[in-house]
Amino acid sequence: MTRIATPADDALVRKLSAAVEGTVMGDAFSRGRYATDASIYQMMPKAVVVPRSMGDVSAAMQVAREAGVPVLPRGGGTSQCGQTVNEAVVLDLSKHLNAIVSIDAERREAVVEPGLVLDHLNAALKPHGLWYPVDVSTSSRATLGGMTANNSCGSRSLRYGTSRDNVLAIDALMADGTRARFGEVQPGANLPGPIGELARDLLAIGAREADEIAARFPDVYRRVGGYNLDALVANGRPVNLAHLLVGSEGTLAFSERITLKLSPLPRNKVLGVCHFPSFYKAMDAAQHLVKLDPTAIELVDATMIALARDIPIFRPVVEEFVRGAPEALLIVEFAEDDQAENLRRLAALHDVMADLGFRWDDPGKAPGGVVEAIDPAFQSRIIEVRKQGLNIMMSMKSEGKPVSFVEDCCVRLADLAEYTDRLTAIFRKHGTNGTWYAHASVGTLHVRPVLNLKQDLGVSTMRAIAEEAFEMVRGYKGSHSGEHGDGIVRSEFHRQMFGERIVAAFEEVKDRLDPGGLMNPGKIVRPPKMDDRSLMRFDPGYTVPEFDSVFRWEGHHGAGRGLQGAVEMCNNNGACRKTLDGVMCPSYRVTRDERDLTRGRANTLRLAISGQLGPDAFTSDEMAETMKLCVSCKACRRECPTGVDMAKMKIEVQAARARRNGVPLRERLVGHMPRYARIAARLAPLVNLRNRIPALRRLSERALGFAAERDLPEWRGDWFRTESSASEMSAADVVLFADCFNRYFEPQNLRAAEAVLKRAGLRVAHATAPDGSRPLCCGRTYLSAGMATEAKAEMARTAAALRPALENGASVVGLEPSCLLTFRDEAPALLDDWSAEFGARVMLFEEFLAARAAEGRLALPLAPLDAQTALLHGHCHQKAMNVMGPVQKVLGLVPGLKVELIASSCCGMAGAFGYQAETVGTSRAMAELSLLPRVRAAGDDAIVVADGTSCRHQIADGAGRAALHVARVLEESSKRALT
Repeated sequence: MTRIATPADDALVRKLSAAVEGTVMGDAFSRGRYATDASIYQMMPKAVVVPRSMGDVSAAMQVAREAGVPVLPRGGGTSQCGQTVNEAVVLDLSKHLNAIVSIDAERREAVVEPGLVLDHLNAALKPHGLWYPVDVSTSSRATLGGMTANNSCGSRSLRYGTSRDNVLAIDALMADGTRARFGEVQPGANLPGPIGELARDLLAIGAREADEIAARFPDVYRRVGGYNLDALVANGRPVNLAHLLVGSEGTLAFSERITLKLSPLPRNKVLGVCHFPSFYKAMDAAQHLVKLDPTAIELVDATMIALARDIPIFRPVVEEFVRGAPEALLIVEFAEDDQAENLRRLAALHDVMADLGFRWDDPGKAPGGVVEAIDPAFQSRIIEVRKQGLNIMMSMKSEGKPVSFVEDCCVRLADLAEYTDRLTAIFRKHGTNGTWYAHASVGTLHVRPVLNLKQDLGVSTMRAIAEEAFEMVRGYKGSHSGEHGDGIVRSEFHRQMFGERIVAAFEEVKDRLDPGGLMNPGKIVRPPKMDDRSLMRFDPGYTVPEFDSVFRWEGHHGAGRGLQGAVEMCNNNGACRKTLDGVMCPSYRVTRDERDLTRGRANTLRLAISGQLGPDAFTSDEMAETMKLCVSCKACRRECPTGVDMAKMKIEVQAARARRNGVPLRERLVGHMPRYARIAARLAPLVNLRNRIPALRRLSERALGFAAERDLPEWRGDWFRTESSASEMSAADVVLFADCFNRYFEPQNLRAAEAVLKRAGLRVAHATAPDGSRPLCCGRTYLSAGMATEAKAEMARTAAALRPALENGASVVGLEPSCLLTFRDEAPALLDDWSAEFGARVMLFEEFLAARAAEGRLALPLAPLDAQTALLHGHCHQKAMNVMGPVQKVLGLVPGLKVELIASSCCGMAGAFGYQAETVGTSRAMAELSLLPRVRAAGDDAIVVADGTSCRHQIADGAGRAALHVARVLEESSKRALT
């Protein structure tokens, strides 16, 4: 039977709302978005609080304490063992409690709030020549509070240690509401206040258990399981009580402020990518390579290489640094200040590899060797692929997924090869295999056997593998938890790993600091069974009934022609929470709300289609609200390593709502624009009065929902009317497709493109309906309104008209990215007779010219312009489809023109989104993140280039500058060359 979200405790929600200034959420949709993390588990919170201040945290904890309800502090929600899910009041610290309190560069210390993201801290530290070196792969969204609670490690722990080694003190809010500073304590010191008595009790436990700790705690590079009782053993030295809270997973106290130890930024760095013909030989080599004193040795196995090659954003990078078909790579990093020393060690790496029997140019040795990466940009590309290892692994499009539960056991390097070989044998014994990557330098490898946890067999297999694997690790005197903590998945095994006495001491510490047991219970001590399916994302009743979908979700399994499988690709690792680079996720960058993430939307969709949010949740108003701020930028299509395509999923929701409720008037006006466009253009002076008469602006907002404060696009009476016959299209070198936006609003762009193509000596025809009826259309406006049937009809009509020309070898070229790229993205998933090969032949204007230039076939005379610089803003769909390179290349053909790419997310206009009264504010906020400030700062000698109609309108509206399509720039340059 399908699990239904439990009703909220209304009394609890009311009390929380009255006590805090921040946001309190008690509805099932909001709580459901916090019911999962990056683990296999799902537990519905009692309520969610987004506190604005530490006072809010204290007040919320007091309300929960009085109600006897647990509390769970949460940062990025990327824990892999179930640490950040619980039937509790969840405190989301990431939105507001993310300040850098202070930086003391001289002392190399920083004080931070728990919701601060690691990359944000390191960006602030960079001008000081410092960084926080616990460089976890999730640094773009991992919060310092979460990292501290988990004792996170990172790839360079061989040099810098774990979080425990880099946390100096923690100012904590205790479970009973008192505050205490956990820091260094001298043995025998008589500290005042509550911390004094607590320190004495904790140090007494350390002294009492010192021998047992020495006997039972694994002596390996990485051990993050259980509580750090060894931190309480003084042996005549100062004890840092903060280290007890490090790794405690929010079960002992709430960390209000964390004092961190900083390190100097490495000045120089080189990488050597070591190739091995077998996985075993790579593992055996690690113990020898570590003698060169690298800062890191990271593993990438053949499975990860193959999966990365299937992900567009990673494929070019993999081809750069992978030579041949290795079974494993070890990425060895040297980062000494003296670059000459790094190069010396890199040379020594070649020698060690040769001594081990791996050298490409020696026929007497096995195939293998070292690919060098000395260029910093090349290094960054390699490191990013490795950092995305988890997400790459989770991109498998199958019913079974790599599952984290024995993922980061740690053994000594001398045992590593034998350990991995034996663990692989355990996997095979149970009918599966594993994926391997991560930290070979410290004996902590991330391994995930592929299992289907929707089935009882998959869950029982997981249990059996866990028991055998942990028994083997104990035999090696290793640690069953080497980086990702305990959570639900490993806490159960502490008794076998540490013994009864140590587990009793863990419980004693827990009870001393949290006597009511309300701080994230069930983690580290007194845990549930790790294979309790009632706690899992796919519980025994998990089902998704068959339903109609708009698209064919190729390569995915499940209901809705694979939509279920596409939704379930989200592994909750939170790559969409990044805000410092890329495009994804524009609305989250403005609101910082979980609802407005690709992850938040995907979780809501999964819960809805599986019935967990009640009947009709997929078409509900709450679902519409979840999707409202998605601007369909498609960035997730490219930047989400598991390929969650939220733009298409939004269309599925809109189409389902349209089938159920009909299409509202405003959306019908947007969708049907191609049908009435010629009439509107003929009546342009009359229709454009809306922008000139304030009363009409206000009326359009009240009646239709178009924001009165925005000018709508201006219809043109001189719209682009040129057409061609079918024979002209078939005989042409290039067929120019006139999209609705440029045809009716900016025809000068199409005229410029036609002029450029002809000056390049090409025969140009115009995409025209064979029967001479209304102009062709891509169907984009219908898709944006959820009018899927109409969109498919428009696409089919246009595809039929273009196909003969494509079959005769012509290229179809157009200007508007959102329109042209529809034939590459949505059309193959909608039309039975339109292939991806056809879609690839429908090209953007700049793609076509760049391809001809690369082939040496572009005879286009160009002359310098008055402008010295072209500031280029990329349309989201250009970025998503990886076609920004061509526009940069063709602009670079203009003599003397320097091209600068504006680092920006979505412009925020996004078709109708920026014109809607309810979203105009968010639209402008998106543009203000980076795009508009950069445009305003541009000098008079710069031109602004933007190929997207919406982008140009946003720039004009927000910065008061006219942006040009690249066709206009090339037309002016070529005209000057001919005069």
